[in-house]
Amino acid sequence: MLTLTTDITKINRVGVATARKLKRLGVETIQDLLFYFPFRYDDFTKLTKVEDLQHGMRANIVGQIELIQNKRSPRKRMYLTEALVSDETETVKVIWFNQPFIARNLRVGDKVSLAGKVEHDHGGIVMKSPVYEKVFYGASVHTQGLVPNYHLTANITQKQIRFLIKQVIGLANKLLDWLPDNIKGDLKMLGLGQAITKIHFPENQNDIKQARRRLAFNELFLIQLQSQLIKQELKSSQAQAIPFLKQETKEFVDSLPFKLTNAQRKAAWEILLDISKDKPMARLLEGDVGSGKTVVAVIAMLNVALNPEYLGQAVLMVPTEILAQQHFNSISRLLARTSIKIGLMTRSARRVAQKEPTLSPRFAGEAGSPSNDKPTPKSPPKEGNVSKKKMIEIIKKGEVDIVIGTHALIQENVEFKNLVLAIIDEQHRFGVEQRKTLINKSGDRPNVPHLLSMTATPIPRSLALALYGDLDLSILDEMPKGRKHIVTQVVPEEKREDAYNFIREQIKQSRQVFVICPLIDFSDKLGVKSVKEEYEKLDKQVFPDLRINYLHGRMPARGRSASGGKATSKEQIMQDFLANKINILVSTSVVEVGVDVANATIMMIEGAERFGLAQLHQFRGRVGRSQHQSYCFLFANGRQGSGILPSDKTLKRLQALVSCHDGFALAKMDLKFRGPGEVYGTAQKGFPELKIASLYDYQLMKQTRDEAVKLVNHDKSLNKWPELVKKLGEWEKKVHLE
Repeated sequence: MLTLTTDITKINRVGVATARKLKRLGVETIQDLLFYFPFRYDDFTKLTKVEDLQHGMRANIVGQIELIQNKRSPRKRMYLTEALVSDETETVKVIWFNQPFIARNLRVGDKVSLAGKVEHDHGGIVMKSPVYEKVFYGASVHTQGLVPNYHLTANITQKQIRFLIKQVIGLANKLLDWLPDNIKGDLKMLGLGQAITKIHFPENQNDIKQARRRLAFNELFLIQLQSQLIKQELKSSQAQAIPFLKQETKEFVDSLPFKLTNAQRKAAWEILLDISKDKPMARLLEGDVGSGKTVVAVIAMLNVALNPEYLGQAVLMVPTEILAQQHFNSISRLLARTSIKIGLMTRSARRVAQKEPTLSPRFAGEAGSPSNDKPTPKSPPKEGNVSKKKMIEIIKKGEVDIVIGTHALIQENVEFKNLVLAIIDEQHRFGVEQRKTLINKSGDRPNVPHLLSMTATPIPRSLALALYGDLDLSILDEMPKGRKHIVTQVVPEEKREDAYNFIREQIKQSRQVFVICPLIDFSDKLGVKSVKEEYEKLDKQVFPDLRINYLHGRMPARGRSASGGKATSKEQIMQDFLANKINILVSTSVVEVGVDVANATIMMIEGAERFGLAQLHQFRGRVGRSQHQSYCFLFANGRQGSGILPSDKTLKRLQALVSCHDGFALAKMDLKFRGPGEVYGTAQKGFPELKIASLYDYQLMKQTRDEAVKLVNHDKSLNKWPELVKKLGEWEKKVHLE
């Protein structure tokens, strides 16, 4: 007997091979199949007479097969299955390519329903490769009505997916409906089982609308509910209030080699006001690539580390070791004229930086020191590399004021003496549980640290407030003065050699180049560039005299090749690239976030049409980090010599990147071109996976928020709704949501 948890292999016509393909789509059980939603529908609700068929239309006809035969096409060496199908008005020619079995499935005299595109062919009307069904008693699934279309993987067809879902759709009414009855009643929502049935097999457009509304509400409601629960938790918590150090902050800002933008000043002040209160700050600092988030964070950390009242510690957690090293070096330089002690903690590196202060005594912490009844600092640790055990001890004793690190910071044995401020960079890379683990590492103290999250992923303000309802928002929407725009061009295939010549000239001037590819391994079916294939071509054919290496997410994080030759780990490759030991680095999107390579001036992106504008903008932000003019070259649509030209829509979308350098504006454009699911869905790591909901459906967002607030205010433990609590727990495991 089939149940919701039954393995997909138990369904009729699903063997091991098909199950493996379905697994690629995330479908392993019957429940997974029911929640695999269509992304569009073919409208075959109206039956068209053959005599009314016109070129360019998508139509459904029902008729009788008068003639059907297989032929061999001498020119292209393929099978053609040709048929004549007639209804009471006229006869139309039908052609299928390389599907000779159709002539065995369909016979003269069979009544068939056909759905597909109508074209002109040698002066007459023809249907090419339509979907077909024999007409029996009962409704057609594939050719009549509103026919669902699903995202596919290799060797899985729309017909297969529909056939499988049709077999199990009756189990939709067994799904546990976790949404409270009063919410469904007040908002006139469908039950979950009804919504699932209607989303797959709607009878009319209203069915689709109602099903989408309920399923989208589910997704947005869980986001809002979690936000409200976190907000309630923070309201009942205490934090250490950190008074604003006006003089020290002014001296630090004056000592910077650049002038803060107005946006940086405003964001810094919002953060300083927050941490001066005894309620924990929960703020998201959002800024475009290169807008200067780090220095804003440093101003907050400086106020914690130099505060003579509390001798508090600040921590900055980042997603990669390279980024941690980079922040450690840059922040050590920024604070070199203070008495602040900085530590680095990653899996492979532990270091301490401490400089002799050269600013005013008070700024350096020599005067205004704590009185006898205040805690006193331990003797400072020596600068340089330390063991893991020693670094853990230094952090626990409070001998470093600022700790910069990776996931290594949330290991069980790392504990702070007095953690007052926790900062998470690229916050969407860390889950809720990891954040909680970090802020719970403040020893025996009852206070909760202030939390500052940072992201360079551009999210329009309204969306950020909807996604991160528990966080206050600061936006850096202003770039530092004097920063050069990166020259961006869409390069046609015939100009590829010119681009290579330009790259060679740049490398002669000691510049470096990123080359981004959508795939790691070669894929003939997808027809787009892969890292390994492009590396081989550039290394052996185009630039055999240059130093080239490649990088992708499946490589080990650390280590070197046994022979001592070319680096083979992500860590070492990036170190070599930073040291200019590599001229050209071929990579996947693993370089999207974070690392500054000041010497890199060219970003070349293959298969650019496969990335969103927001993501392309992130790639582009990897260059232009110094005074040198930088360039971004976009190559669209696949393999060299394929003869396939990019579509007008693709070129128009990429042209937006050429003319616009504002990440927030590009994110909005991307929504128009691609739709929210692709911009902020699974393609953008760290955002909740939205299969149905649109992040621009403000009315539904407001409804979900209002209902979540109402529910939490009524009972923040949610004891009355155990099914909802269970669902929220399952959902939290699946997403990384700040």
